[in-house]
Amino acid sequence: MKKTHPIANRRVVFIISALAVGFVLLQFASPAIVNPPATKEISAPEEVTRILKQACYDCHSNAADPAWYGRIAPASFLVAHDIRQGRSRFNFSEWDKNPPVVQELLLWEMVNAIGEGKMPLSRYSLLHSGSRVSASDLAILKKYVNTLPGRHKVDTARIVKPDTITSKLADAKPSQIPVSLNGVSYYPDYKNWRIISVTDKYDGGSMRVVYANDMMYNAIKLKKMPFPDGAVMVKAVWGKQQESSDGMVRPGNFQNVQVMVKDSRKYAATEGWGFAKFDGFGLKPYGKIAIFDRTCINCHRLLAPESDFVFNVPTK
Repeated sequence: MKKTHPIANRRVVFIISALAVGFVLLQFASPAIVNPPATKEISAPEEVTRILKQACYDCHSNAADPAWYGRIAPASFLVAHDIRQGRSRFNFSEWDKNPPVVQELLLWEMVNAIGEGKMPLSRYSLLHSGSRVSASDLAILKKYVNTLPGRHKVDTARIVKPDTITSKLADAKPSQIPVSLNGVSYYPDYKNWRIISVTDKYDGGSMRVVYANDMMYNAIKLKKMPFPDGAVMVKAVWGKQQESSDGMVRPGNFQNVQVMVKDSRKYAATEGWGFAKFDGFGLKPYGKIAIFDRTCINCHRLLAPESDFVFNVPTK
């Protein structure tokens, strides 16, 4: 009979003991899940809040209640990370911190994310089968967001024709070009770029045309992701008039121009993208402080991480 070498036995015992000690010590470093007091919960029909609580509250509220295995390291580190990220994007227990228009935007993005199978996270649903949103639950959520004010928002104002400011900017000096607080400038020649998408934003009653510069267009065409530095997208936004009796929907007044610029170093805090919005015919830069773009990237993180955080990327 072959004898077991005593040195080999000691090594196995040592390794097991070291792993056990390391596991115990790791528990002392395990992050605590803290639930701050709620300031104001989201107000919605009971059937809607029921679905949100079962599918979203563990990461997107101050009522997180991880299962016992989620409190044990190393799993606790991943759980704490997901909760921290979830709350930073939107928090149902601090819903009053969002202006009404942002609340509506977030609800639409949530429903879109659920409908596309991106939320709840697959790794979460795998261990929490009760968090899965059924087809009937999704129908309830869709019915609810379709009752929100923005869904039926139409531009009833007298259509105002633009002045010549945008055409003048085409020949303007660099010092005359509007620049956002975070350094993203307006692109006067964007109308000469390629149109890559036309969209209808249901939660805001607006119509959009999306343009891409050559670098962005070529990257989309070649399916090159992440997009290279220097890629730029511009979205021109108009209001939407009431649908006519024959089903035609026409643009209303011009609202703003939105810009996304890829610079992985300069805009590292927002996934490499610089965001800006220029409002009205005067193209007034949006935002009171330079970090306004955190709100922009949080929506893009929610729904479009697999496309380098860009919405409306053509599939063909």
